[in-house]
Amino acid sequence: MRYYRIIPCLDLRDGRVVKGVQFLDLRDAGDPVELAALYARQGADEIFLLDIAATAKSRAVTLELIERISSSAGIPITVGGGINSAAAIDEMLQRGADKVSIGSAGLESPAFIEESAKLFGSSRIVVAIDACRSNSKLPRANKRWEVYSGGGRHPTGRDAAGWAREAELLGAGEILLTSIDADGTLSGYDLALLKKVTGAVSVPVIASGGAGKPEHLYEALTEGGADAVLAASILHRDRYSIGDIKAFLASRGLPVRR
Repeated sequence: MRYYRIIPCLDLRDGRVVKGVQFLDLRDAGDPVELAALYARQGADEIFLLDIAATAKSRAVTLELIERISSSAGIPITVGGGINSAAAIDEMLQRGADKVSIGSAGLESPAFIEESAKLFGSSRIVVAIDACRSNSKLPRANKRWEVYSGGGRHPTGRDAAGWAREAELLGAGEILLTSIDADGTLSGYDLALLKKVTGAVSVPVIASGGAGKPEHLYEALTEGGADAVLAASILHRDRYSIGDIKAFLASRGLPVRR
């Protein structure tokens, strides 16, 4: 049976979990090892670790955290943030990660996605897409979402759905789609963006950015067509537990592991 996945996201800076709004105004949200263990007990299907600093110093801290979390949480781990070489991917996997997320490096060199998929298998390669609504004056039906690199700082001119389709052809096993507009707002996922991307690819899409209540996750999985939902603020602020969310989804008829 196909189960929908709930994936807590831990944004890491200086060995701590942080959370902001639209990638800005980051605030401390707790200890990553403790939070990962808590979410695992609550029923998280996976943990996503994102090294937002992506420096040599932060990479060492992240590698240590991968080892500690993989040995204590007992659920799959995906790691992202500054991954730009096969050696970096191999090191993450050797330390206990199950998958890696490629973002800016894939935009700079699409061949890197293809190379990584061939070396490690598509099932281990997630391509992360950070997208923002275009300011173009196109009709609503033709609205574009532009892909940004560098943690949402640099517009690339690429269309989100088009880049997702290209990433799949290059070998990506999953797409992690984050709405910069909705990130941290608790106002719900960008369903229009989500539908554009899920309609363009056949690989699983993980929805990210904007979850504020269980109804938002339900909408992303049903109306938006996502296979999994990433959540941060809704969990870090103790608004809902993963158990609460899964109970709600199950009550609406969605298959979830409990």
